Amino acid sequence: MAIRVEKIGTVARVVMDGGKNLHNPAFVEDMLTALDQAEADEGVAAVVIASADDKNYSQGIDLQWIMGCWPEPSRHDEVRRFLYRLDDLFARLLTFPVPVIAAINGHAFGDGAIMACACDFRFMRADKGFFCFPEVDVNIPFLPGMLAICRKAVPEQKLNEMYLTGKRCGGAELAEAHVVEKACADGEALEADVMAFASSFAKGRRVFREIKRRRYQYLLDILKNEDPAVIEPLSLIW
Repeated sequence: MAIRVEKIGTVARVVMDGGKNLHNPAFVEDMLTALDQAEADEGVAAVVIASADDKNYSQGIDLQWIMGCWPEPSRHDEVRRFLYRLDDLFARLLTFPVPVIAAINGHAFGDGAIMACACDFRFMRADKGFFCFPEVDVNIPFLPGMLAICRKAVPEQKLNEMYLTGKRCGGAELAEAHVVEKACADGEALEADVMAFASSFAKGRRVFREIKRRRYQYLLDILKNEDPAVIEPLSLIW
């Protein structure tokens, strides 16, 4: 598994260790398994999603895999299942019973950035790495649920700029726009700041999950009720 869980005090660090950390069926299943592992430990009071790669946080959907499926109708159900399971991952993050913090140490592109938006909080390095939505350039528009998740984390004016231009933003710019909690000086500072923040939490799980569910119910409804209209025909995606 290219994702591992490390516990430091009351914090579970879910570490993506697959280079570019591309999202494909194996990645999604591994991430869901890691979150299950973190939740099963009652001593965990916060989760940090981090990357072991010095250059990349996550470069999003594995385009080689998904575009390789497209010419083969027999694999279209494989793509549909992946997209539904991706929505399961987003829903899991939106209702996870402890705070989930994205420690963005490098490039977060496309679905990698969307996954970070689904987290409760985001920290990013100021000295390297870009956060962007390149879908306008790769000709794959967001699913309705993806766009709604971005809207929860990115102010509308900033999202409009990023979504329609594919602009790459650094940590300092995103901190100014209140997309990330803090733009940390470097990798060492990112780790220290994220762990200090994560370690400060000690919330009751039952109430915390319910608070998040009520706050994000509209997002869960979009994932459940609007995404299938795009996922099922698939032709609307390309």
